Amino acid sequence: MTHVVTESCINCKYTDCVDVCPVDCFKEGPNFLTIDPDECIDCAVCIPECPVNAIYAEEDVPKDQVHMTEINAQLARDPAYRTITKRKDALPDAEEWKDRTDKLPFLKR
Repeated sequence: MTHVVTESCINCKYTDCVDVCPVDCFKEGPNFLTIDPDECIDCAVCIPECPVNAIYAEEDVPKDQVHMTEINAQLARDPAYRTITKRKDALPDAEEWKDRTDKLPFLKR
């Protein structure tokens, strides 16, 4: 099993989760973080760290976010998404985006 980052992360990109990951399975894109399913060890320490509740165990992903499982896997293989191992500042307008829904059209690949 793995964990999945959902649409809540788009245009926020809080990186609190990165600091606690013991295997460095997070990949960073322009406005989103993804979890590499081949690297994730299913430890779940990242889940409570996410301030926008964007991370779920694969079996717990809400039905309206199941599409994000494949998107995480695709982006983890994308060379533009690079491993991130240390916390960074969130995107400048993260506070404005954190409570928005239906953010998939804004995902930058």
